Amino acid sequence: LGHDPLWQIQTPLTPHLPAHHFIAATACQEADYGWMIRHYCLKQFQLSMEGIGQRLWCDWDETVGTYGELTNCTALIAERLDCYWPNRLVDEFFVSVHKQYFRNCSRSGRALHDPPNSVLCPFILLPVLVTLLMTALVVWRSKRSEGIV
Repeated sequence: LGHDPLWQIQTPLTPHLPAHHFIAATACQEADYGWMIRHYCLKQFQLSMEGIGQRLWCDWDETVGTYGELTNCTALIAERLDCYWPNRLVDEFFVSVHKQYFRNCSRSGRALHDPPNSVLCPFILLPVLVTLLMTALVVWRSKRSEGIV
């Protein structure tokens, strides 16, 4: 088994690891699975994310490859350990990854902020002034037409 390429865990950024390190005798060993995804998958993900730089963590185009490798790594280890995937451990694992790396990201991938005051103020003041001007015009016009009746 150790020399059979089908029994090697391979991810694009990690060395080939013999599967006999990952195979459990009977069923999924959750403790082993949790340890392995943290020590193999998460470590590589952390290195990749450091390489990307925190400023670009919310840019999906920059992180999609690394995130996909993390997902594939957890699925591959689950398969080798005869664990179901996805499972509770994977869910908890990805929630913790999101809390650490993507907590400040919006759904669109960019953090939303208010525009600068030089842009925001005209968009607020202009409609307010137009509303006041139109109200004054309606009142002035209605008073002017009262005397004509």
